[in-house]
Amino acid sequence: MSIAASNTSMRVPAGFRNLLEGLAREVLREQPTDVVAFAAQYFQKLLESREAGGIDPVAWGAMLED
Repeated sequence: MSIAASNTSMRVPAGFRNLLEGLAREVLREQPTDVVAFAAQYFQKLLESREAGGIDPVAWGAMLED
């Protein structure tokens, strides 16, 4: 069974690249044995920081990309 090729192009959402680069940098720095659990904790801390009125890393990353 073959799947027809599509001409649709997908774009990375604004700020997403910066968000993932931050995660990658921390993974390389910490060298966790469980990367998935580390990523979950990393994103949870970012979410808590944003909800506490801190800087939104996605919005900040989107500004950097512009």
